Amino acid sequence: MKALSIQQPWAWLIVNGYKDVENRDWPTKVRGWVAVHAGKKYDAAGAAWVRRTFPGIQLPREFASGAVVGIVRITDCVTAYASPWFQGHYGFVLYDAAPCDPVPARGQLGFFDVPLPAPLGASVEPTE
Repeated sequence: MKALSIQQPWAWLIVNGYKDVENRDWPTKVRGWVAVHAGKKYDAAGAAWVRRTFPGIQLPREFASGAVVGIVRITDCVTAYASPWFQGHYGFVLYDAAPCDPVPARGQLGFFDVPLPAPLGASVEPTE
């Protein structure tokens, strides 16, 4: 399965259904299910922005890192999007996010392949 490494708290926000678009400086043609990998870096300024902008979202005190933390379906890549989460040159539009218990994995830049244990890997449609 393809995976995308994302800093925390953004990875947590995606797999828990809050963040509906992933901002990037580059476009993608990838569509379908991808694993969300939580990178080892933590975006403290981003977490502060989330707390100010979305006070109703209760962020956890600790975040998993260096692991696959869920899956999400990419349905489009856009340059404009009506979402408060869109702030990039390109946005990967996200649907059907679901968290999972952390599966340790090494992250990489861009999309990369990651083996997932059943039932997580078996519960999604193949990435096209």
